[in-house]
Amino acid sequence: MKKSIWIFLAVLVLSPGFTVPQQRTITGNVTSGDDGNAIPGVHVALKGSANAAVTNDQGNYRIIVQAQGGTLVFSCIGYQTQEIKTGARTTINVVLVLNQTSPNKVVTADDGSLRPYKKDRMGSPAESKAMYETAYARPQDYSPPQWNTEEYDAVNENIFHEVSKNPLSTFSIDVDAASYSNMRRFINNGQRPPKDAVRIEEMINYFDYDYEQPGSNDPFAVITEISTAPWNSKHKLVHIGLQGRRIPTEKLPPSNLVFLLDVSGSMNQPNKLPLLKTSFKMLVEQLRPQDHVAIVVYAGAAGLVLEPTPGSEKKKIIEALDRLAAGGSTAGGAGINLAYAVAKENFKREGNNRIILATDGDFNIGESSNASMERLIEEKRKDGIFLTVLGFGMGNYKDSKMEILADKGNGNYAYIDNISESRKVLVNEFGGTLFTIAKDVKLQIEFNPAKVNAYRLIGYENRMLKSEDFNDDKKDAGELGSGHTVTALYEIIPAGVESEFIKIDELKYQTMKIDPKAGQSKEIMTIKLRYKKPNEDISKLIVHPLIDSNTPLAKTSDNFRWSASVAAFGMLLRESDFIKEFTYDQVVQMAQQSKGVDREGYRIEFINMVKSFGLVASR
Repeated sequence: MKKSIWIFLAVLVLSPGFTVPQQRTITGNVTSGDDGNAIPGVHVALKGSANAAVTNDQGNYRIIVQAQGGTLVFSCIGYQTQEIKTGARTTINVVLVLNQTSPNKVVTADDGSLRPYKKDRMGSPAESKAMYETAYARPQDYSPPQWNTEEYDAVNENIFHEVSKNPLSTFSIDVDAASYSNMRRFINNGQRPPKDAVRIEEMINYFDYDYEQPGSNDPFAVITEISTAPWNSKHKLVHIGLQGRRIPTEKLPPSNLVFLLDVSGSMNQPNKLPLLKTSFKMLVEQLRPQDHVAIVVYAGAAGLVLEPTPGSEKKKIIEALDRLAAGGSTAGGAGINLAYAVAKENFKREGNNRIILATDGDFNIGESSNASMERLIEEKRKDGIFLTVLGFGMGNYKDSKMEILADKGNGNYAYIDNISESRKVLVNEFGGTLFTIAKDVKLQIEFNPAKVNAYRLIGYENRMLKSEDFNDDKKDAGELGSGHTVTALYEIIPAGVESEFIKIDELKYQTMKIDPKAGQSKEIMTIKLRYKKPNEDISKLIVHPLIDSNTPLAKTSDNFRWSASVAAFGMLLRESDFIKEFTYDQVVQMAQQSKGVDREGYRIEFINMVKSFGLVASR
């Protein structure tokens, strides 16, 4: 047998046209034309083949090529790509020239190194090295600050407005829930959350409500209810609910997603980058073959580390996430610019185009102020790309910046403090988090002065709009996702009820004349709602009047009493002047009686949290 094999090989070698492949090894060094320093992370590829190498820390490389001819391509973030014919040489040293005019875009090679994406590059040699080391090499040491630098925008609680002087109340919806999980983080750590960290509307909207699905052609249903305010028997509480149409996952449009991930040094903590990676792996498992994902990272520079990849290649996406490590400073503005550029380049006209930003918000390089970030996002959203913001970490957390990014970027905002919250946001609420069914949703309430003396909106302080903004289709407002619910509460003082909360003098130069029809009407208020379809710029109007049927509090729905209990807890945390006589025990009692179906355990968690905090707060 062996003899036959040797005879066959001899015949093959002696056959006409047979040639033994000839190869050689080329080595060399790559330096910068700017300062002569070695450049690590340069991608060296044999054009037209799969052969590739990456320069080491000293800028050295080694690559196997054919014996004669061929072209080597040298590319690196921050530098112009060079193509060099090899000839018969075995040593080729290269000097790369800086390129600082194009967007910074890089992708990973099969070996995990970084290389330019479609020839667009930007950045300094230091940034190039930082990105190479940060994204896929060794993490840099990071020592978290020994002081708290968390930032929250001031929240000035809404007050009562007299209907005779202010008959209209206008605001943008808010489906964000970051404040609730962030508040929970403080309480679980034995701390009272800062007042400005408590946004009551986000606490209320953390929970799902048992609203009926819309039955018309509109993308959502409007649900209303009115009864006595639990914390003030002289006042009424109005409950307004919106139920977004729930679209089955298989019928959702294909997604063009860009994961924009902060891999700076401040993310090098157990509750930041490791939790981030685990969270995004959970999201990847929800993707469908028609969905595509690209991954952009930023530290001292920004780069694309995964080209758009179909959801069927989950292993490839997860491997890209696994290779990420934290180190360096935080060029958040550069990351945002690059992420939007990638999303726009791969735009799906009839699909869902969205960036998912995950960060602690601690930007410190380039565009970083709240004002500059707001202007940047407002400009980018014109391309029809939505933004989801996921916050991680503590100590240096920049809630104010995250809220602005989400609000101005036509998106939503969640705070991820544990793996259960990741599952809630990215698995259980997959459709609502990632798929918008209505944008720029605004509400305007007109109160009947014959029925209502004064009113106040509970929460939504950062979402208030001017009366004229309601009919202005250029004015940005909130977005509603598939299956999402939105709830808003108004506390009202009925006509004829005197109140310590109304302290405005009578007007000297004018009087208000009430239309006689208002007194004859049973309507206490009219709710007007405007929204746009995700791909349209002209709003549609829904009008919904509300009649007070004098329903006792005990006869109201679980939705009504549960939302009231969450609002009451938020007001207690904020030490509100409007709830002085209410107690934590009363919050617990009302919540227990209205818990309803609690499949995921979020409501019992709330009840236990209020019980625990109430014991501490009462001491």
